[in-house]
Amino acid sequence: MSSFTIYPAVDIKGGHCVRLLQGRADQATVYGTDPVAMARHWEEQGARALHVVDLDGAFEGRSVQYELVIRVIRALTIPVQVGGGLRTDEDVARLLDAGAFRVVLGTRAWAAPDEVRRLVERYGDKIAVGIDARGGRVQVKGWTETTDVRAVDLARQADEIGVQTIIATDTATDGMLKGTNTHAVDEICMAVRGGVIASGGISSITDVAALRALDRANLVGAIVGKAIYEGRATLAALHAAAA
Repeated sequence: MSSFTIYPAVDIKGGHCVRLLQGRADQATVYGTDPVAMARHWEEQGARALHVVDLDGAFEGRSVQYELVIRVIRALTIPVQVGGGLRTDEDVARLLDAGAFRVVLGTRAWAAPDEVRRLVERYGDKIAVGIDARGGRVQVKGWTETTDVRAVDLARQADEIGVQTIIATDTATDGMLKGTNTHAVDEICMAVRGGVIASGGISSITDVAALRALDRANLVGAIVGKAIYEGRATLAALHAAAA
């Protein structure tokens, strides 16, 4: 089977490390007041990469927690991929210049695919597209708007313009600890040639095993949040399930 990376999530809101319930800003649980310390913790626990989101940026449509995100990147030796509110070329450039391994574009990929194509031509595999969906339909602007676009169609479009990594999030399961939507992940894996990272609903090693059981060579990782913050699974156990 292909290699598979577990990405602990560090979501930043109001300067704190939080997890949201189904992406709702009014349903936030604070797990730490120092995102840099939390990021270091996951690296010390054996994380091989990290997924960081500027939630304030996602909701406001602009980069808000840039300075804090940069501190996280510079505090670690492992790769860090970053998303949330990256709506301009300048946002992308300064994060990559500061050492981000990969940046994740969501709303922009839906609203301005030609701009994303240009960024892919410039930065290659450092540009990922995050496809957040509920009921198979793409959600944008911090999951506050649901479009008529099917997630699998946006995935195909991203694939056609050269995007090499897609992060597929099922927003109905995100933060619910009730299991991941393997059918939706599988559908996107079948639709694209590039790598797919699954996100949303992972509650235990069983969910990681279910993703691996799909046996898709291009399913290259999973983002994990609440399960590790609430001690339902250790990173070591998740790595073992992913192997």
